[in-house]
Amino acid sequence: MISLTLQSSSPSTAEMPRFFHPAKADGSLSLLAIGDWGRNGTFNQSRVAFQVFPLYTALLFQMGVIGEELDIDFVVSVGDNFYDAGLRDVDDKSFQESFTKIYTANSLQKQWYSVLGNHDYRGNAVAQLEPVLRKIDRRWLCLRSFMVDAELADLFFLDTTPFVKKYWKHPKKNRYDWREVAPRKRYISGLLKDLEVALGESTATWKIVIGHHTLRSVSEHGETPELVKLLLPLLIDYGVDIYINGHDHCLQHITSSDSYIHFLTSGGGSKAWRGIIMPTAENLRFFYDGQGFVSLQLNTTRAKIKFYDVFGDVLHEWIISKEFLYHYIV
Repeated sequence: MISLTLQSSSPSTAEMPRFFHPAKADGSLSLLAIGDWGRNGTFNQSRVAFQVFPLYTALLFQMGVIGEELDIDFVVSVGDNFYDAGLRDVDDKSFQESFTKIYTANSLQKQWYSVLGNHDYRGNAVAQLEPVLRKIDRRWLCLRSFMVDAELADLFFLDTTPFVKKYWKHPKKNRYDWREVAPRKRYISGLLKDLEVALGESTATWKIVIGHHTLRSVSEHGETPELVKLLLPLLIDYGVDIYINGHDHCLQHITSSDSYIHFLTSGGGSKAWRGIIMPTAENLRFFYDGQGFVSLQLNTTRAKIKFYDVFGDVLHEWIISKEFLYHYIV
């Protein structure tokens, strides 16, 4: 476990804290991404997380095994960390029952960088941001929006839930914790300005943006109109390479004719198999309506993306080259 370093920010980026996470000695970086997972081990959450488990006398590989194989530097959580309504407070046992006691493999004892999802906002959203949780489990770091400088790559973690207008309209159906967020328009405006400054200042080889909600998706939730309108133009203008999200409980890889961005959905951390696919005009490279997770391996010239199922089997693999030679493998 590294010691987190909070770097100083200029006043223009004061709302987006910047953390430093060193790459490997050879300059490479590897990570896992998973979302929509916190169900106290139910709905195959345990199977996705455990290093190995016996089934029909076979050893089946999971996140822990892949994490060790790739010597991951950290894990990215793309939100909906605790179902069905986030945490009640910092003493909520769901934190340990859904996180600490689930992701126990040695390779997963690395830093976890997390964003909030819409289900997290249905509880005490502020509780997930509290530093006291890091005393319970030092791997945990969750802020509304922040940046991780990993030398080779800059990762921008965004709080996407406030963008979605429908969450603000029916407070009696699902109450959302808008403390420190409302009013909505001012919050979103400030966040987008901070992101634009941070993207403009980034000189990293790879720019990766992480948010809970979908930009491109062929599954149940489809595209998020507010993000397509307000966020996507920034990602295109500033040359973002990859956008990683959850929200749809499946695995997806989509490319687009209007940019070089690769849209990765890693929302298969627990409950899945919704049986919904709605093809769009975008380039659907891969879709899997089930549980699993994603890995990224980065160096100065290429990024290797892999999607895995709950057995650790590779379902889809793709290489992004900085020379823009895209090689589809399987």
